[in-house]
Amino acid sequence: MLCDTLMEQSLSDEERSAFLGTMRVQTDKLAFLIEALVKTSRLETGLVHIEKRLSPVYDTVAQALSGIVTAAEQKGITVTVDCPENLQLPHDGRWTAEALFNLLDNAVKYAPVGGKVRLTVTSGEMFTVFSVHDNGPGIPESQQAQVFQRFYRVPSAYEIPGIGLGLYLAREIVTRQGGYIRLSSTPGQGAEFSIMLPLREFR
Repeated sequence: MLCDTLMEQSLSDEERSAFLGTMRVQTDKLAFLIEALVKTSRLETGLVHIEKRLSPVYDTVAQALSGIVTAAEQKGITVTVDCPENLQLPHDGRWTAEALFNLLDNAVKYAPVGGKVRLTVTSGEMFTVFSVHDNGPGIPESQQAQVFQRFYRVPSAYEIPGIGLGLYLAREIVTRQGGYIRLSSTPGQGAEFSIMLPLREFR
């Protein structure tokens, strides 16, 4: 409709600029949706194989963070990172970065303007834990089990851009590496999502 209007109607420069801006936002949303659906489909149909290799966790974290820098700056959000530079873990760096990016992207979306997002990476006896915490509205306990379902979105967050695939995709990626995702949240006190990846294969 916007395209037809631009082609068929005589508009002022301001109106034309506003229409083009709206079209760009909508095409970006469409591109994001298609990309998310393609990634999900490739994982579910086995076209993508998770390849775990011993590699630096710091590189994976840096790759995930690079995708949220601009959005965080636009909202004035302070992002803090605590990750040992010499920590290594058998994992698929590319896909783990995708899962971690989805958690960080959600944190930036739900944190208030001028808010805070914290990423910490710790290693225990059995798991390396990637924790992403935000100071957003939090998630009611009654809805916490549903947020990992495909296309599910918390009803109170419909005004926030999203399609409900990020957490589902993140869980698929982590599960295929023998790990799991944990959610801890109290309404009004933010949310913390933690990716738990095993240090070795369990049999």
